[in-house]
Amino acid sequence: MQWNELVGRVREDGRYATDAETKQVIRVVLSALGGHLSNGVRERVAGRLPATAAETLRYQLPATKPLTAAEFVEAVARRLEGSTSATARWDVSSVLSVLAQVCGDELTEAILADLPAGYALLFGRAELASAA
Repeated sequence: MQWNELVGRVREDGRYATDAETKQVIRVVLSALGGHLSNGVRERVAGRLPATAAETLRYQLPATKPLTAAEFVEAVARRLEGSTSATARWDVSSVLSVLAQVCGDELTEAILADLPAGYALLFGRAELASAA
């Protein structure tokens, strides 16, 4: 996959007005995600991405504490100028749903296993709760 193809897919899914806006959203979401993945999973994901996106994901310091999905969205909102919780959720979902398509089911499951419960919907997946 080439960078322009990734940008085009996210732009279409997220209905962004410009490539510049789309690129900014991709960079912020991937940089936020990178610190929350184990080294092995992060490298596998980076291997599926174009170089520009892979570098953004790869070169993040490990997170000091895991974030819930809602906290992750809020962290992205703080990094995107003019963003709200609602728009940041849209941005995160736009990028992560395309990422899930690019990575395929097995790698997406590995990503979700690295993250606290609650992220599946951000990747465009249902999150099933076990019966207690």
